[in-house]
Amino acid sequence: MIDSILEGLSRTSLPEAISVVMGLAYAILAVKRTRWCWVAGGIGSSILMVLAWEAKLPMQACLQAYYVGMAVYGFWHWSREDGAEKKAVTSWPLRAHLVSWVIIVALSGLTSRYLASETQAAWPFLDSLTTWGSLLATWLTAQVKLENWLYWMVLDAISVFLFATQGLMFVALLFATYLVISTVGYVTWLRSRRAPAPSG
Repeated sequence: MIDSILEGLSRTSLPEAISVVMGLAYAILAVKRTRWCWVAGGIGSSILMVLAWEAKLPMQACLQAYYVGMAVYGFWHWSREDGAEKKAVTSWPLRAHLVSWVIIVALSGLTSRYLASETQAAWPFLDSLTTWGSLLATWLTAQVKLENWLYWMVLDAISVFLFATQGLMFVALLFATYLVISTVGYVTWLRSRRAPAPSG
């Protein structure tokens, strides 16, 4: 296992390395709730979109294209107050989460059947599940919803498996790092939400 990881890392291309660095920058800056996270994320996703397509993970490639679009929206949304103060952390109702997951699983089932019959996708259902789930998680991040980090914990764990089995070990390690950052992000945003408002 260790040998395969080291071998995978030794074959890491420059574009893959750049996408990893940009991805890490995005995650760390997102925890800090600074709009520049979206710039780093957009650059990293543009590169990873091409890598995922070449690795026969078509849904992941489409997901990265969506991330690029969300990077533009996220930067705009987080800049609306001219950087004067950070967006407040809020929560999403439980019912909304339940309905969303029913839809995500249903869509994953539909797209995985198509991918299995019409493409050479390596992991049709997991590829679809992480894609549809990440669409929602990214939107929740842009809306500064606390639960986005819980979504990322699950999705990052699945993504580690997906990219590792397809030989993109550096990207797999990136998602393993995301898993840790997501945990830190959840705790940080939770504390921010519970912090008393400054008196003025």
